[in-house]
Amino acid sequence: MPALNIFRRKTLDTLGLYWELVRVIVPVAFATQLLHELGGIRAISPLFEPVMTLLGLPPELALAWLTGLLVGIWGGLVIVFTLVPVTDLSTADVTVFSVLLLFAHAVPIEQQIIKRAGPSLLVTATVRIGGGLLFAVLLHQVLAVTGWLSDPATPSWTPADAGVGWIGFLARTAQMLGMMLAMLLALSWLMELLRISGILDRMNRALAPIFWLAGIDARTVPFAAIGLLLGITYGGGLLIREARTGEIEPRQIFLACAFMGLAHSIIEDTLVVVAFGADLTSVLVARLAFAVFVTAMIARLIYSIPDRLFYRLFYNGRVDRFGRIPPSFPHNRRPTTASRC
Repeated sequence: MPALNIFRRKTLDTLGLYWELVRVIVPVAFATQLLHELGGIRAISPLFEPVMTLLGLPPELALAWLTGLLVGIWGGLVIVFTLVPVTDLSTADVTVFSVLLLFAHAVPIEQQIIKRAGPSLLVTATVRIGGGLLFAVLLHQVLAVTGWLSDPATPSWTPADAGVGWIGFLARTAQMLGMMLAMLLALSWLMELLRISGILDRMNRALAPIFWLAGIDARTVPFAAIGLLLGITYGGGLLIREARTGEIEPRQIFLACAFMGLAHSIIEDTLVVVAFGADLTSVLVARLAFAVFVTAMIARLIYSIPDRLFYRLFYNGRVDRFGRIPPSFPHNRRPTTASRC
């Protein structure tokens, strides 16, 4: 009976979290679709053509990048070869464009989820989009100098549009919400089972060295790992609940969200872009190493500044008009080696 009570409580908590996520996702998704249908994305995409030129990509791909940035990775990929013939793209081109989408896609929805967990929407979105651009620039320069991946792109698969207009949008949204509920319930129950069995502690110890390099401590590893493997919706969604318990300090929540912004859903999304013609080493190994390095630099920054400045700039500005930190927010210090391993 105690076990049933635990799972009942977890289920109710997860349903509450799911409803909160729905209230974020649905309005933002409708607003983004409306912008798309009215031609707003196509109208402003020429402003981003210089970015494509900087990355050695055809200017026409600005529309695909902006669509992916606002709508989602699928929205960006489905129109790539309608804008530029596949014969005009090299493997390097597809790889550089893919990393842009991997770092930042569906930003309006996913950053609202991050915001609910506590970190500043503006700062984390800047880290995510800016990190993607920086990595893409570095990758382009390396590939241009070395000549690697200069062979013509050979995608083994190209995504088909799942539906046109509002009917397709409603079908995709309903499917996504149903899958999200099933995944959140499964993850909640699974994490509780792993915690009770002691497997979670062993998993944390196995993953801790990677996250330790990024400045993320052992208590935050399970949530960062879920985001890394499955995506921001799930990792960030679970962090919303943990943030309210006060068991994970705000700086660690910020680092987990920053890391997830730079490297998330590395299984599904990586398989999609590799099938699309991107290079596996660049979009997986190099991207993960870049995420660890950048998050480590962010950790050094946020642990070197006063609490008041951290809360004002990085954590939704949660200080009162006198510059005082609310008493419910713990003052943070850099985790010790013991707490991080």
